[in-house]
Amino acid sequence: MAFDGAWKIDRNDNYDKFMEKMGINIVKRKLAAHDNLKLIISQEGSKFTIKESSAFRTVEIAFELGVTFTYSLADGTELTGTWSLEGDKLVGRFKRVDNGKELHAVREIVGGELVQTYVYEGVEAKRIFKKE
Repeated sequence: MAFDGAWKIDRNDNYDKFMEKMGINIVKRKLAAHDNLKLIISQEGSKFTIKESSAFRTVEIAFELGVTFTYSLADGTELTGTWSLEGDKLVGRFKRVDNGKELHAVREIVGGELVQTYVYEGVEAKRIFKKE
């Protein structure tokens, strides 16, 4: 699948405003903007494994398309939800455990780059990765 491989963060679009809307304090937002995030994505059928490594943590997330799971963001915010494959896009629909508000995420390959789009409370942000 096109998502397989190692991806390194290249740039962000509106990420600070998104994190602010999520309630992340300014110090953590400034650090997160320069986290040097790297993703290693592998897929076997409907099962995905994503290893995230950044300046803050290294974590491995395993999920199956359409199966609900819980995930903690780097700031400790817990989410529960699912990923699904819609055409060539990985679409995530999550709810925050603390307040029940929805967070939507889309991963897609655009022009050879991995583009992650997040929407929370009407604020959209993108993180763009280049393949290593």
